[in-house]
Amino acid sequence: MTDPLTRYPRPPFPAQPQSFPGQTPRMEPQPDHGEESYRGAGKLTGKAALVTGGDSGIGRAVAIAYAREGADVAIAYLPEEQADAEAVGGWIERAGRRALLLPGDIKDPAWAREIVERTVQAFGRLDVLVNNAAFQQPNQGLDGIDDALFEQHFRTNVFGPFYATKAALAHLKPGASVIFTSSVNSKHPIPTLLAYSATKGALSNMVLSLAQLLAEKGIRVNGVLPGPIWTPFIPAGMSQEAVKTFGSQVPFDRPGQPAELASAYVMLASDESSYTSGALLTVAGAMPVL
Repeated sequence: MTDPLTRYPRPPFPAQPQSFPGQTPRMEPQPDHGEESYRGAGKLTGKAALVTGGDSGIGRAVAIAYAREGADVAIAYLPEEQADAEAVGGWIERAGRRALLLPGDIKDPAWAREIVERTVQAFGRLDVLVNNAAFQQPNQGLDGIDDALFEQHFRTNVFGPFYATKAALAHLKPGASVIFTSSVNSKHPIPTLLAYSATKGALSNMVLSLAQLLAEKGIRVNGVLPGPIWTPFIPAGMSQEAVKTFGSQVPFDRPGQPAELASAYVMLASDESSYTSGALLTVAGAMPVL
């Protein structure tokens, strides 16, 4: 039995400035994506999945877990994240599954359609779409939020998932699953993450609407609301003072690791969750989210 309070590192953490989107190898301590810890049980055998933002953080953990559960996995990511993406591809292949690497920008609707088509061409099907790619940059005041920056948040975090989900609809069969990475910020918005919090609120509402809209097709739609998770987003998208104490705001007094999110995404994608749609699943170290 493992004590969740002491399983992983706790703050304070060292300052470690990075530019967005951040690189996993430069993080201290190194995040756990389940590379050595996740054990599959065949819950997704024969399925094909597309995970956006699958090169690092939560997306990386999901891709590794899906492969070990028996799925072929395509990951979409920004071109500058090629090294991280190749590492994930290696873990997928070591699990005995096929990996497809798709560099590009989810803000481009044509590319969002292309990654869906290329996944179907490579694997012959698409059963699970995980809309996980996101952008985050903190602000101090309203005047400090550049118009283009505000728009970039929505184009990445809301428009991109819309484009990809719309494109995937032609290939998703009854029993398929669409999962969105939202955030606890959708219900507890942070003033210094005004744009990011607004996009996550939009995503949570999109989950609830799409679950109803696609119910007649037998397609399930759910969302995961992570709390503070130790990903490259943190040193690349927060102040260094915030990085030092990151995770101390929740009752577990530490950030979650990407590997600790993987089981939620596996559960929502598996056939055992056939009656689960329209759920917003919080994974946040005992943080109350209502």
